[in-house]
Amino acid sequence: MQTPVNAFKHALHNKQAQIGLWMGLGNAVSAEICAGAGFDWLVLDGEHGPNDLTTLLAQLQTVAAYPGANPVVRVPHDNAALLKQILDIGAPTVLVPMVDTAEQAAAIVKACRYPQDDGKGGIRGMAGTRAARWGRYPNYGKEANAQVCVLVQAETREALKNLDAIAATDGVDGVFIGPADLSASMGHIGNPMHPEVQGAIEDAIARIRKAGKAPGILMADETLARHYLSLGALFVAVGVDAVILARQTSALAAKFKDSLPTANPANDKGRVY
Repeated sequence: MQTPVNAFKHALHNKQAQIGLWMGLGNAVSAEICAGAGFDWLVLDGEHGPNDLTTLLAQLQTVAAYPGANPVVRVPHDNAALLKQILDIGAPTVLVPMVDTAEQAAAIVKACRYPQDDGKGGIRGMAGTRAARWGRYPNYGKEANAQVCVLVQAETREALKNLDAIAATDGVDGVFIGPADLSASMGHIGNPMHPEVQGAIEDAIARIRKAGKAPGILMADETLARHYLSLGALFVAVGVDAVILARQTSALAAKFKDSLPTANPANDKGRVY
């Protein structure tokens, strides 16, 4: 059996926009529901979501039944040993937060690659894990480097200062702009709509595209999400599972209980989540 092609990675390299959903509930049942919705990619959030290796594995196994829904695992930090474990349980794509320098980005790429004789190898340890489907992909060790997708997050002033070098790092497939943390870093906490933040995001998308890499972002506001897509963002998450559940259940209850406040879509303008 041949190592599966990472369709998400190849879509990004072919400049095909991918629409995604953020999943932070840490539950395989909700993951299955979201996987069948029709999104191109799904983030399994191990940074802010209540996830560990076991819950992430269960969700990866569940999402695998829906070939069109490509899983992306966001790790809590850039630790090489953790990245190895996440890849070993079968994550085809990793998203690493708070990447501020090209040196940090290069170390992440190295942690996600097996040693090779092509000068582009890394330090990922060899094992017959789920990533190789327990040895049933006999050439996984030689084929994995070409299929693993590495996405890094730029979400601070320091990252923006070093963005060109981060995006130019060999092995980085895409750079994700984190509007919530970026706005906080820029002194506008809770206000990603601030003109300075929006200007920085638009400039970042252009710089990432200029480097030949895929820009990404999370934005629940439809108008802004479409705007970023028009600017060239290639992987855009347009909602969060927990937020959708919270808002829709509150809205449904409010329809039948006059004492509850009704949901006002106008209040969601510019919301990241």
